[in-house]
Amino acid sequence: MDLEQQIEHSHLRIRSLNLHVAQAGKSGERGTVLFLHGFPEIWYSWRYQILAVAAAGYRAIAPDWRGYGLSDQPPEEEEVSYDDVLDDLLGILDALSIPKAFLVGKDFGALPAYDFALRHPNRVCGVMCLGIPFTPFTTSFNTMPEGFYMLRWKEPGRAEADFGRYDIKRVVRTIYILFSSSEIPIAKEDQEILDLADLSTPLPEWFTEKDLAVYTSLYENSGFQYPLKMPYRSGDKRQTVEDPKFQVPVFVVMGLKDYVYKLPGFESVLKDGIMKMFAPDLKIAYIEEGSHFVQEQFPDKVNELLIGFLKDHHRVPEAA
Repeated sequence: MDLEQQIEHSHLRIRSLNLHVAQAGKSGERGTVLFLHGFPEIWYSWRYQILAVAAAGYRAIAPDWRGYGLSDQPPEEEEVSYDDVLDDLLGILDALSIPKAFLVGKDFGALPAYDFALRHPNRVCGVMCLGIPFTPFTTSFNTMPEGFYMLRWKEPGRAEADFGRYDIKRVVRTIYILFSSSEIPIAKEDQEILDLADLSTPLPEWFTEKDLAVYTSLYENSGFQYPLKMPYRSGDKRQTVEDPKFQVPVFVVMGLKDYVYKLPGFESVLKDGIMKMFAPDLKIAYIEEGSHFVQEQFPDKVNELLIGFLKDHHRVPEAA
């Protein structure tokens, strides 16, 4: 059966916006798993995990963040606030009458997964994050070169001008090529980030033209204006939790070929026991050939780890 035939789509009215959610496994006999995407990802980046956890007896829910994909755009004049995604997450759980859920976050989506679990531990069964470890402080990349992609994309208008030179399909294609590499995307002074890859570079073998077409259609709907603001121009306003201590199990999965692993401090947080100080019930797994898009690259391996984590911490769902 085709993926699209197994996944239901709807919109929830959350805080004056209609947020798109993809769902499977409506009964949720064993509980609910909420998937939180990163950039340039979208609900579709969880396609393999949605079906796997639904088949295992869980309810799977993957929203498009506000301003992404099929979700509404916030008013342009409205200030972008990182807390909006945390409030939206709470709103989604409430709207669907879900008392507690497992949170699975990737890339940018890992941050609200961690922060929500710290702020609302009574609403969370456990947290699994891909590619991003927890740090109790806002990470600064001021030691990175000027051409580092995050620094470039923080500049208002810089990425918009870069992306605007090409159609949506080429932008998505180029980002997937660049960010599936083990090298950190850093442009030279006379380059823009999208200049780092060209059309002669093939897509990763695990990312098909059909996948590219789906991403393209979703970003043709939303554009990149808001996604570039959230997260790249809102992360500095993230309010960290004072004296953070996770009350739920935490599982971090890292691909060893993920460029993120080379960013300042990320490896030491995991290997020097720093994260364990904040997450007493911590498990870490490494996928040797895994890239930044490990859940799409090695879905079977990620699904095995995810379902194992869910089963290890299975609880009978509470009544709504």
